[in-house]
Amino acid sequence: MDQKMFCFQCEQTAGGKGCTGGAGVCGKSSAVANLQDELTGALIGLARACQTAAPTAYTHRVVLEGLFTTITNVNFNEETMHTMIDKINAEKAALLSNEEGALDKLRKLFGSSSDADRAAANFEMKKVWDADEDIRSLKSLILFGMRGMAAYAYHALMLGQHDDSVDAFFLKGLRSLGEDLKMEELLPIVLETGTVNLTCMEMLDRANTTTYGTPVPTEVPLTIEKGPFIVVTGHDLKDLELLLKQTEGKGVNIYTHGEMLPAHGYPELKKYKHLKGNFGTAWQNQQKEFADVPAAFLFTTNCLMPVRPSYADRVFTTEVVSYPELVHIDDNKDFTPVIEKAIELGGYKEDHEMTGINGGKTVMTGFGHGTVLGVADKVIDAVKAGAIKHFFLVGGCDGARPGRNYYTDFVKQTPADTVILTLACGKYRFNDLDLGTIGGLPRIMDMGQCNDAYSAIKVAIALSEAFGCGVNELPLTLVLSWYEQKAVCILLTLLALGLKNFYLGPTLPAFVSPNVLSYLVENFNIHPTSTPEADLKAILG
Repeated sequence: MDQKMFCFQCEQTAGGKGCTGGAGVCGKSSAVANLQDELTGALIGLARACQTAAPTAYTHRVVLEGLFTTITNVNFNEETMHTMIDKINAEKAALLSNEEGALDKLRKLFGSSSDADRAAANFEMKKVWDADEDIRSLKSLILFGMRGMAAYAYHALMLGQHDDSVDAFFLKGLRSLGEDLKMEELLPIVLETGTVNLTCMEMLDRANTTTYGTPVPTEVPLTIEKGPFIVVTGHDLKDLELLLKQTEGKGVNIYTHGEMLPAHGYPELKKYKHLKGNFGTAWQNQQKEFADVPAAFLFTTNCLMPVRPSYADRVFTTEVVSYPELVHIDDNKDFTPVIEKAIELGGYKEDHEMTGINGGKTVMTGFGHGTVLGVADKVIDAVKAGAIKHFFLVGGCDGARPGRNYYTDFVKQTPADTVILTLACGKYRFNDLDLGTIGGLPRIMDMGQCNDAYSAIKVAIALSEAFGCGVNELPLTLVLSWYEQKAVCILLTLLALGLKNFYLGPTLPAFVSPNVLSYLVENFNIHPTSTPEADLKAILG
């Protein structure tokens, strides 16, 4: 692989164009970036092999793991990237082999990728990165959308849920990256990515709610109680549940962080008395907030910042998350090292008070579609009576780029007769604000993780049916922030559903070419965010 780095898959990419130096803005090295490309090329080759030989359940899992590994802030480790590439190439060889016992034999070996494998992967990726900029833009939307969707499909799989149509699309989408397709052939696949992601989010919602119950509104404290504790971050509820079981009765408290906050709303997780509260704010603040904290930290998915020496000895990873020299908890899920580290460190000697970005001492969560639709009659009555004039969905990924205070200021300036639905880690900009209530409901309602965009869609469709109008005719405006690939697949879902007239920021994706952007603006009326004052005036008149 060429040692020159090129990556523009996240919002913070250098100069708003692409990271090309020795390391990306996210902290990954050029070597890891190039291995991500090799891994993606290997996945395209595996998808091609599935046209010759029928994929197995294991094949589909390898595809999910491979795509998930390449999401921003997941894997910074050359060694584990090589292992993942070897696993993909071994599975491809196994599918194409007629030798009896070859499948098991190759899975155990995984040996080093051959020069032929590497050359094939490089050839596949040249069809993506060296294509005309509009073709590259559309292929990037498909690739990055699939990377985000793979995370959701993986979490659902961990809870025993999968969907054949979702599995099949990953193979179709990967193959499309290596084919010489025109814009008019790629555009339908771009929108299909969004359609399939809706199925995937629905599957994950079903997996979460059937396993842990329907979320209920819950006030979550931000104060850390004295004594040993573990902070769990990421998105994987199964990992949190396993840790809660293994720490029960051991005097170790558990706190959520980042996108794990919505776990407090699930009845089957709430029952654990040592699930105490939420630690800190959004993921990008971890280097400051984790420094010298006397606790252990467990990363279950993406959102890992490069780890600093002041807390490197107490960070653990699991699933596809990996960072050099950190202790990794394998698929056996024995969290003993994490628990022992928490006990060794001892936690705070006295209760430690923390606050949200705006000084609040608690936050609310648990307003999924089950809760909101449960009081739909009250919401509808409030709209008809004029008590609620407008709904805003303000949410998405958070990040460190200047200008993201736009979302805090926007929410603060919304009129008192409006409701703010929110989700994902973007909510940390304002979720500790107290904006009062409407009809007994708080004006800010946290619907959950980024994948819980499905809840927002369910609520929007229900409201449109209740008022006998299209979704785009509702007094509803989407004000979205994006950072990484899960935001991309959600954006594609909104486009596939035909939603229009929403605001996107803090910058537009570098991988969207001018022609593709023009198409999106013309067909979906996407507005770049400007100022809260100007955007609110345009929305509300």
